[in-house]
Amino acid sequence: MSNTFLIILFVLIGGGLFLSFLRLILGRKATDRAVALDTTTLITTGFLVLVAFLQGRSMLLDVALVYSVLSFLGVLAIARYLDGGLR
Repeated sequence: MSNTFLIILFVLIGGGLFLSFLRLILGRKATDRAVALDTTTLITTGFLVLVAFLQGRSMLLDVALVYSVLSFLGVLAIARYLDGGLR
């Protein structure tokens, strides 16, 4: 891949992380912050997959997979809590 393409890609990923962190901090409701946290973990997982591809390390794909599963479980727990918990 060309260096210009990679620079643009990393700037876009960084911008997305910045905006989702901003929403995480400045979110008015708990649901806004939960969605921002999920978006942040999704972008970070994509970043890990990109770095694994560029470096040719399959171990980072395993890390990204575990990270995404834990993120999904965390979002489910947050959604359950915001919905009122177990009834």
